[in-house]
Amino acid sequence: MELAGVLEACLYAPDLRAAENFYVLVLKLQVLGRVEGRHVFFRCGRGVFLIFNPQHTGTIPTFVNGKPIPLHGATGPGHVAFGVPSEAMDGWRRWLEQQTVPIEAEVHWPEGGRSLYFRDPAGNSVELATPEVWGLGESSGTAPRR
Repeated sequence: MELAGVLEACLYAPDLRAAENFYVLVLKLQVLGRVEGRHVFFRCGRGVFLIFNPQHTGTIPTFVNGKPIPLHGATGPGHVAFGVPSEAMDGWRRWLEQQTVPIEAEVHWPEGGRSLYFRDPAGNSVELATPEVWGLGESSGTAPRR
C-alpha cells in the first residue's frame, strides 16, 4: 500500500471573506465551495486547499450521514507551500509586489530551487516554491532536500 499524495491541505482563518479575497485575487485560486462562517474551499491543481474558521470547526460538530466529523482547528500562524514552475517564479514575485503583498523572504536553496514567503490576511505563512526545493525537478533522481 502506498499513499497517492496530498489530496487536501488546510489553514485556519477567522475572517473567511478576507481569506477568500486573498486566495482568489492574489493567488488566483478558484472557489470550489463555501459555507458561511465555517469554510471556503479552493481548487488547487489536482488537489483542494481548504480554509476553515477554527471558531466553528473546533467547537461545532458537523454531521455527514448522521456521523460527526471530528472537531479540528488551530491557533497561531500555519504554513502552506504551493508549487510553481521555476520559470514562473519571477512573474509571481512581480505579481505579489503589484498586489502590495510584502515578501518576507526569498530563498535560493543551496541544493536548488527557490521560495517566496509572505503572509495571508490571517497571518499564515504562505510559500511559493519550485519543485527543485524538494528534489522534485525533472532531472532529479535524488531524495528530497531541505
